[in-house]
Amino acid sequence: DGIVYKTVTIGEQVWMAENLAYLPSVVGPATESYTAPYYYVYGYDGTSVATAKATTNYQTYGVLYNWPAALEACPDGWHLPSDAEWTQLEEYLIANGYNYDGTTSGNKIAISLASANGWNSSTNTGAIGNNNTAYDAYRNKSGFSALPGGYRHNSGAFYDIGSLGYWWSSTELTTPNAWFRSLYYTTSSVARDRVSEEFGFSVRCMRD
Repeated sequence: DGIVYKTVTIGEQVWMAENLAYLPSVVGPATESYTAPYYYVYGYDGTSVATAKATTNYQTYGVLYNWPAALEACPDGWHLPSDAEWTQLEEYLIANGYNYDGTTSGNKIAISLASANGWNSSTNTGAIGNNNTAYDAYRNKSGFSALPGGYRHNSGAFYDIGSLGYWWSSTELTTPNAWFRSLYYTTSSVARDRVSEEFGFSVRCMRD
């Protein structure tokens, strides 16, 4: 689609350092499926790709994909990372000093994954949104540049832009639920959970 993405090497993996913005079609948040691919742009309720691409949210955060769309969205030579590949990323960062306190155990890597700007503020210890200069050396230390692009809920609405980012994995638990990772502005850890494949989340592609 003509977009050139920044990339980052973390351990033995190469990731896109931006949210995927591939948008072959678009629908409003009331449309959903866990079998057919659907593409959303936060805050946009319509079917015009050109209009959706003109929005600030598209240009900043990219596209929100339901799981079927996420599985097929990455370009040739890249793929939607599996649950195990997300875990590999986390374990590498923890073991190599990316926790906000410099330790090498426990999951405290959120601030090192998150973009240094664009997140809501929080006073919680080690949180992404904590503006204490003591954490400056760890802000986006990994170069992953995770953004709080919000998500499309299966109630048919968009939520949490500026506060939260969700990213799909390619690993299904049981139909229709798949694993994902999330970052929240008030926390210091990466969360792992599963959710209905109808939801609209961001995508980060990983090199094959």
